[in-house]
Amino acid sequence: MFKNVFDEINKKSNVDKDTIFNIADSIKNANLSDEVVLRKLIKDIAKVANKPVSKELEDKIVKKVKKDGVPKNMKDLF
Repeated sequence: MFKNVFDEINKKSNVDKDTIFNIADSIKNANLSDEVVLRKLIKDIAKVANKPVSKELEDKIVKKVKKDGVPKNMKDLF
């Protein structure tokens, strides 16, 4: 089942399984209350996803995560 999920992710976003696991590990071990760490993580994810993140959006994400923690559903960030 997971192989199919990773195949779909790779097909739709061209992000391989190892990259996904590396990001997951970096999130799991990250001190998300540290703004520098959080901003680096946002930039790393944006780079992998090939999606630009404006300074304004980055600021909003940092503020929301520092206030409420990481949401279970990323759509809850906005």
